[in-house]
Amino acid sequence: MKAIVVTDQAAGTAGMTLAERPTPQAAINDVVVQIHASGFVPTELTWPSTWTDRVGRDRSPSIPGHELAGVVTALGYGTTGLSIGQRVFGLADWYRDGTLAEHLAIEARNLAPLPGDVDFTVGASLPISGLTAWQGLFQHGRLEAGQSVLAHGAAGAVGSMVTQLARSAGAYVIGTGRAADRQKTLDFGPSEARPVDRLAIDFVVEADRAQLSEIVDRVRDGRLRTNIGTVASLADAVATFNSTKRRAGKTVIRVRP
Repeated sequence: MKAIVVTDQAAGTAGMTLAERPTPQAAINDVVVQIHASGFVPTELTWPSTWTDRVGRDRSPSIPGHELAGVVTALGYGTTGLSIGQRVFGLADWYRDGTLAEHLAIEARNLAPLPGDVDFTVGASLPISGLTAWQGLFQHGRLEAGQSVLAHGAAGAVGSMVTQLARSAGAYVIGTGRAADRQKTLDFGPSEARPVDRLAIDFVVEADRAQLSEIVDRVRDGRLRTNIGTVASLADAVATFNSTKRRAGKTVIRVRP
């Protein structure tokens, strides 16, 4: 299969290449997904999990990318809850090869069904941004109606999700961002005010099928808008990541036309 691979942490996105890699096989509780679209976060090239396995052993060359939308093509032994031919989206494991590829082996529990009326590009734009916003606000922040939320980078992929989810929960939202992004920031619905108290929590976002399903349901009924900035093909992915052009919103790679 074709995949984007990285071999040199110091080189960053400049060290990416499009190469042929073995098609993965489904292990116990895995599925193999034929990827139609993939999201990418540039900072992941600085994460230790991109370069090593869970016990610290080097695993380069590795395939980056952790957000995906696609179709299940194979089931591993013991896998339940999903079926071959099913449309899915989700968040791939940090320590395994990622989603900038034509196929991915992934634990079934990290995926949720993708409704047929949601485009693969939209599905791939949701996992990291949506789950980060959801878990930060409701799971870790314990947000309640009437509280204030300060959304930094409110025109960005995560910030715009924070703004919308917090508003729908009855919070007063203050958005920050670049002057050039002021109108885009306001379009996602923040109010103007100054926070009195702030709660800052560091956490690592986790895959969660129920939360993914809730997020995509809100997209379907119009309560939540995703924030896609750039869409490129797998063949153009390396050039897109290395472009000096400023990109607002989520970058999504269409692996299949």
